[in-house]
Amino acid sequence: MAAATDTAVWDHALARGLIIVSKDSDFHQRSFMSAPPPKVIWIRLGNCTTGQIEHLLREHVHAVRQFADDPSTAFLALG
Repeated sequence: MAAATDTAVWDHALARGLIIVSKDSDFHQRSFMSAPPPKVIWIRLGNCTTGQIEHLLREHVHAVRQFADDPSTAFLALG
């Protein structure tokens, strides 16, 4: 979905019950205008590698699981 529009990504996640993980602030802003699902994890690392993002998510796995399990939360910022 690398070339998909934000709306296509949002709709795909919504239809499948997925969490969007993105460095794009557009998803952060959109999460405030819509109730979950989908949920959004905003990665705030600046220029980084996929490995650094993986490390960040693994480092915060407990917070990510809590976020995923809480139906009242729509947004989580990491980084």
